[in-house]
Amino acid sequence: MAGRVAGKVALITGAARGQGRAEAIRLAQEGADVIAVDIAGPLPSVSYPSPTPADLDETVRLVEKTGRRARAVQADVRDLAALRAGVEPAVAELGGLDIIVANAGICVPRPWDEVTEQIFDDTLGVNVRGVWNTVMAGAGHLVERGGGSIILISSAAGLKVQPFLLPYTTSKWAVRGMAKAFATELARHHIRVNSVHPTGVNTPMAGETLGAAFAKGFEGDPRLAGMLTNLLPVTITEPEDVADTVLFLASDESKYVTAHELAPDAGVTEF
Repeated sequence: MAGRVAGKVALITGAARGQGRAEAIRLAQEGADVIAVDIAGPLPSVSYPSPTPADLDETVRLVEKTGRRARAVQADVRDLAALRAGVEPAVAELGGLDIIVANAGICVPRPWDEVTEQIFDDTLGVNVRGVWNTVMAGAGHLVERGGGSIILISSAAGLKVQPFLLPYTTSKWAVRGMAKAFATELARHHIRVNSVHPTGVNTPMAGETLGAAFAKGFEGDPRLAGMLTNLLPVTITEPEDVADTVLFLASDESKYVTAHELAPDAGVTEF
């Protein structure tokens, strides 16, 4: 079915690469114009490579290749003023806003007693405050539009405990609750709010650094290794798999789905 979000405008954070880029391309393929937001610079606390302005430009190019319009916004989601300053002119230029995908996030795996104050603050700053900022920067436009869909990207770690991810797990449970809270108050404006809970996704976040951190943790407590096992016989999913879920929630196919958790998690939360 082509054109499932035809004529709509989507705001996507963390869009320079990986999951955010896949979401931007998938929505564009189905007819949406895209506001692609990313820090496109150093990420706090993480050891995996940070996105670059060239990455963000490539996302714009790939969206435009589908025939849709794209606008890049280089901003840190932790900075509400900067986010609004970038989003407002893009919304005006594209003629409104219908879809918000709060995708930006970081992950810093550590055993509990190696988590620093900086890691904890950075993780909650990006993954919780950044998600709130994203909704606050865009939800008013959906109210003006008379409805829309807000999609908050959480994690399987927002449905069940996962080891060596204390700040990350804390943040993703908060995102799950935030989706329900926003859904409650925005429902009267015909705005749906849902959270998405993937298993491991093949992005820079899930690279060698993450694997090495888990391996080190499991050496100290091997009993916990099974907590990351998918029920389906796959070790990792692709960004496009999550993008398909986002498309469903952005489209009218999910017009009565709100305050819900959708989990493309390969069954990992069933263990």
